[in-house]
Amino acid sequence: MSQQIDTDTVRFELLLQLGDNALILGHRLSEWSGDAPVLEEDVALTNIALDLIGQARFWLTAAGKTEGLERSEDDLAYHRDARDWRNLHLVELPNGDFAQTMLRQYFFDTYHLLLLEGLAAGRDSEISGIAAKAVKEVRYHLRHSRGWVIRLGDGTKESRARMQQALEVCAPCVPELFEADMCYLSLVEQKIAPDIQSLKPEWQRQTNQVLDEATLEMPEIGHAMSGGRQGLHSEQLGYLLAEMQFLQRAYPGVSW
Repeated sequence: MSQQIDTDTVRFELLLQLGDNALILGHRLSEWSGDAPVLEEDVALTNIALDLIGQARFWLTAAGKTEGLERSEDDLAYHRDARDWRNLHLVELPNGDFAQTMLRQYFFDTYHLLLLEGLAAGRDSEISGIAAKAVKEVRYHLRHSRGWVIRLGDGTKESRARMQQALEVCAPCVPELFEADMCYLSLVEQKIAPDIQSLKPEWQRQTNQVLDEATLEMPEIGHAMSGGRQGLHSEQLGYLLAEMQFLQRAYPGVSW
């Protein structure tokens, strides 16, 4: 019985991490709605945001069922404080300019696709099923962000300078992508999740290729961000949640 409790606990943590990453990044991208550089990008970023929020719904619904406390996807999205969120620092970064948004998206998309492909091959049928559906969407997300990183990096002097500055902002968040806590390692042993460290060489290979094509240089990482999976976040997440959760906090139980 205790083994089952342990399994449910680590499964719940993984589902929260997956759902929180998708929801927070989806919210960040939604902030571009009506404000993107061109109409086509307004539509594209909104659609990617909707994809991520849709994925978050699947992950958080599964998390609520695994937890067994009758918390719905809405409860998990709107009634947790910042310390209870398990997302990466990368996805909570402010949008900055368009270059920073695209680089943040590229770093996450490359990692996200590798992770989802590993989860889709895992032994947990529910997790692998959700991951397999998400893979199709994330392949498009990656094509989109990859194209913009190259286009801006190898574009004008101004666009290249902005992309290089975006690297300074986003690079400190990269090491956290490949950190594994005890909960995650337990899932690796059960062959539910891929070894996160094993994804790093391929992420680096793809990223180095894109940065070379974009004529950009990865900066040295001084102080790396860490602890998002344990609920340690920047103050920016608090501001984001204050906006995202306002309606449910002001009018508990409201529904359309």
